[in-house]
Amino acid sequence: MPPACSASSEPSSPPCSSSSPHPRLALRPLRPPPRRSPLQLRPRLRLPPHGLGPALSWLFVGRVISGLTASSIPTAMAYMADVTPRERRAAAFGMLNAAFGIGFVLGPAMGGLLGNINPRLPFWVAGLLSLINGLYGLFVLPESLALTNRSPFSWARANPVGSLNLLKRGGMLAVSGVLLLGYIAQQSLMNVYVIYADYRYHWTDRTVGFSLATIGVFTAIYGALLVKRVVAKIGERGAITLGLIGGAIGYSMFGFSKTGLLFWLGIPLLNLMSFTWPSAQSVLSRKTSPSEQGQLQGAINSLRGIAGLIGPGFFTYVFSKSIGANAIVSIPGTPFYVAAAMLLIALALAQSATRPSPSKN
Repeated sequence: MPPACSASSEPSSPPCSSSSPHPRLALRPLRPPPRRSPLQLRPRLRLPPHGLGPALSWLFVGRVISGLTASSIPTAMAYMADVTPRERRAAAFGMLNAAFGIGFVLGPAMGGLLGNINPRLPFWVAGLLSLINGLYGLFVLPESLALTNRSPFSWARANPVGSLNLLKRGGMLAVSGVLLLGYIAQQSLMNVYVIYADYRYHWTDRTVGFSLATIGVFTAIYGALLVKRVVAKIGERGAITLGLIGGAIGYSMFGFSKTGLLFWLGIPLLNLMSFTWPSAQSVLSRKTSPSEQGQLQGAINSLRGIAGLIGPGFFTYVFSKSIGANAIVSIPGTPFYVAAAMLLIALALAQSATRPSPSKN
């Protein structure tokens, strides 16, 4: 019989193990739990979510609060629509997307560095940055909408369902469908990307992180430097078309790539979708009055929320049925092929919705 583990084992010594065929059930040194005084335990019972949450459930509470206060993005988009002429709104929305791309690169890097110091520190810093941002908007940023263009507050419009009613107008529903399909397709990246790269290419966390950072870099470059020029050259309809075609090719390359090389080459093509988002938003923005820009951006954010409800379960299910012995179709890249097909459907919708009227010819 193997020797029993001693409670006085040195921390630097390897963990004791038994001859059990189950390594996860191997015996480990027994150490008494650390003693805490009542003064040490008391603050943990009153800690706020995320930064000081005493249990995992508090993280979910924090996410719920975050969702209830997630109006900063649509508000920023509405602000840009208020202060930008209609013909320049696609470029303005592109700049905001570029800012998100930069944050997509810097955020995980900062979180990793701060998390190495203390796992709770990234939450504190994120909260502090949000507080500074809020104070800047409250005391420094001027109001964008004149009194004459403001509409009275209404609970019928200030909810996800009410805001979506705005999209029922002629020509807006099809463009909204383009955005919704694009947002759902994007969920394949958010929910399958990491496990797909691990399953098919055996990428390390570092490689996955670097590839995600590359996506953020291209998003920033396209949004800051190219959206304005592309829209000026080929128009909003052409920019939407270019982005959807590039996105469909990019997703297809993700699914087809067997070694990872084609996957990397597909990133700049996939990021051509950076032309679609601001151009489609600009088309919708021009179809609404100045007093409805906030409601419109809230409706667009509701479309993102719908995609966030549908996408995770759908794409992870598709991936689970594309691998292993019980696979329906043994093609690991199926989720990305499905995403590409969604963009092709969106392309057909976009061509119909943005076709110039005969009176303008």
